[in-house]
Amino acid sequence: MDNFFKVKNLEEITEYTSLFSPVKAQEVNLFKALNRVLYQNIKADANLPDFKRSTMDGYAVCARDTYGASEANPAYLTVKGAVKMGKIPSFSITRGEAANISTGGMLPKRADSVVMIEHTDISDNTTIEVLKSAAQAQHVIEQGEDYNKGETIISAGTVLRAQEIGLLAAFGKNTVKVFKKPKVGIISTGDEIVNIKETPEHGKIRDVNTYTLFASLKKAGADPISYGIVQDDFDSLFKLCQQVSSETDMLMLSGGSSVGTKDYTVKVFSSLPNSEILAHGISISPGKPTILANASGKALWGLPGHIVSAMVVFEIIVKKFVKKIAGCKKDKKIYYPFAKLTRNISSAQGRVDFIRVKTTANNDKLEATPVLGKSGLLNSIVKADALIKIDKDTEGLNKGDNVRLIIL
Repeated sequence: MDNFFKVKNLEEITEYTSLFSPVKAQEVNLFKALNRVLYQNIKADANLPDFKRSTMDGYAVCARDTYGASEANPAYLTVKGAVKMGKIPSFSITRGEAANISTGGMLPKRADSVVMIEHTDISDNTTIEVLKSAAQAQHVIEQGEDYNKGETIISAGTVLRAQEIGLLAAFGKNTVKVFKKPKVGIISTGDEIVNIKETPEHGKIRDVNTYTLFASLKKAGADPISYGIVQDDFDSLFKLCQQVSSETDMLMLSGGSSVGTKDYTVKVFSSLPNSEILAHGISISPGKPTILANASGKALWGLPGHIVSAMVVFEIIVKKFVKKIAGCKKDKKIYYPFAKLTRNISSAQGRVDFIRVKTTANNDKLEATPVLGKSGLLNSIVKADALIKIDKDTEGLNKGDNVRLIIL
């Protein structure tokens, strides 16, 4: 049992993500693909665009015919015809000729540039004056200029945004293969916890953690499932954990993670089939009494019962594991903004501290004000909109320091 109480640091915990595999794939309609994680690389099966097209209303020309043109010395071109939208031009142009064209229209053969209509005058029914020279390929998108056939257009592990969905639509992908949303079971434990519909007696509190963790999981791209409240009873907790671990891809249990006489989490997790306790304690604050176990390739989390601790642990650690099994790219970089700290703040060496802060704009500069409070108080996490990190070898931060924000 001694190994159960060895505290791990953040780097050691993060390395454990490699033990857990992504979930399986499913095909979804493109209308339902927003924020889903792409399962496999998508390659262009054609050039995009597959024809040379105009980006302006004007005239398709041979660029050389316009060289040196100006208002004082215009180039005169014969209008061969007009390009119909959505149609292949039935004619080509030669030197000294032009074709009327609209934005998105296909250039006739031998045309290599487009003169904006604003830079032309009509001389007569068949002739235009070009008042400004045009460079080759000006106002033209070349065939395959956006994407070439065979090129990887979106990589596996990409979270699909509106722009990626638009790109898939451009290639005619009505459906797309994505990772399933990981199913994550949530259990709240404690004799003092009651359903939120109840009015708590003295000594009892409503089940806040289930709802905050449920929302956090939703935001992280998971499919959370609430399994309700379990009292501090080993047999009941073991039976439910066994059920949840067989029905979901990850388990999150809040409460029962410290070293109290009625905290059964470690005993329950270690009693499950093919289980191993990876960590009982993480050197962070808040959130030190956190448990991580591996049961048959599934992560089991014992989160602190205090709401602030549970939310910080989820944001800093658990979310990485959720993203991993959801299939997200491991190397995706996240850039956090900086802010000026508005007051001194102390920290204990030997652990990583995460401080809640409220951000405000002051003369176009972002400031971060610490929101102090015990980890069992909701008001501090409600008032805060970000966290700042104080490294384990740092005694604290000073007013005016630049701090990196972890947005909540």
